[in-house]
Amino acid sequence: MASAVHHNCHRLLALLLRPLPTPSRHPRLSFSPRPAGLRSFFPAPGCRLGTHAVALAEPEFVPPEEEEEEEEDARFVVVTFYKFVSLEDPHAEVVRHLNFLQGRDIHGRIYLNEQGINAQYSGPHKDAVAYADWVKKHHRFSDTIVQTSPAVTGHAFPRLKLRYKPSLVQLEGGSLHLPLLDPNMRATPLTPSEWKESLEARTCLDVSSSETSGRRLLLLDVRNDYEWDIGHFEGAQRPNVDCFRSTSFGLSGEMEDPSDPLNGIDRERTDILMYCTGGIRCDVYSTILRKKGFRNLYTLEGGVSNYLKAEGPAGWVGNLFVFDGRLSLPPATFRQSLPSEEEEKEENGRWVGCCYACRSEVVELRHRNCANIDCNRLYLCCGWCAEELRGCCSSDCKVAPRLRPLLPGHQRYLKWHVYRDGR
Repeated sequence: MASAVHHNCHRLLALLLRPLPTPSRHPRLSFSPRPAGLRSFFPAPGCRLGTHAVALAEPEFVPPEEEEEEEEDARFVVVTFYKFVSLEDPHAEVVRHLNFLQGRDIHGRIYLNEQGINAQYSGPHKDAVAYADWVKKHHRFSDTIVQTSPAVTGHAFPRLKLRYKPSLVQLEGGSLHLPLLDPNMRATPLTPSEWKESLEARTCLDVSSSETSGRRLLLLDVRNDYEWDIGHFEGAQRPNVDCFRSTSFGLSGEMEDPSDPLNGIDRERTDILMYCTGGIRCDVYSTILRKKGFRNLYTLEGGVSNYLKAEGPAGWVGNLFVFDGRLSLPPATFRQSLPSEEEEKEENGRWVGCCYACRSEVVELRHRNCANIDCNRLYLCCGWCAEELRGCCSSDCKVAPRLRPLLPGHQRYLKWHVYRDGR
């Protein structure tokens, strides 16, 4: 009997002295350090267990909404905006903007001059939105349209370039001589809903009715040919330019030019609906057309990205080309709500691109640069031609002296000087 009691006592003591398991950390609970004066329930080495009361540190509860806010702040986005406004001292403005962005994780292109600002940049949501909000606090920028879209892989730009630039967009001869600050010289902006109505009116306006009324609606894509290749509004002619700097719509005069959609039209009785990615190229080019006598000019306010956010893909086919590391974005990227069944049908009937080399269909609407450094063409390519031509856009480029290696998947080339002279 005594032996059994003695054995049980030893078992009980062994259980009491057994090391306690380390408490697991709850994903939404954080434990604060033990306050002074509170005794731990873990016995110190060599100490006997006491019978005093045990005081535990209360865990700090992190509400789910705060955790979601932290995740939202860390999520990367791309922000774009522009504004034409008179800046008396743009160089001083550059310094102010640089000072504000100190310590903030922002990459992108932000240009200022006497005519305003043009900004495209990426960063964590908290930093990216903070900068846009800071800009809008000034009364001259309070009505600026700021657009955001997700950047799921992080920064969409390699670094920050914030500086004075004589032209807010790349245009032959610059833009400082253009009347950009006069809203009467720019095209009339249409909201996304008004633009959609105009597109519907255009489809209803057949040849016979236009001859009867004497009016015509013309849809003008003020972008580059490679942008049109992956997506555009139905009925827009493919622009015959590969750089906005060389755009010459409406400038051919009396000379016949089938590549110019404005050649020979009635400048007083034709309503010209202009569109581009974010709106700034249309605003700039509309002042050139206005000076050439085109009276009825209309632009899509906020560009295609603003339209896709507000109206979905109605009238739009394909993806939207963007000038950052993402290159190609499906329309759903810009929607804040789930698409309707009708919108899903429109998106499922996707635009099919064309391989630049063999003219076969290309479903994956994403460009690559030609591996020939001296060409560097941005083009659509099927998988077979990419392998066969070793990343080049043609057989001639394949035998060029300065070639970069074929990159797999969606990888992008580094700056050209990295590959210069075979390095």
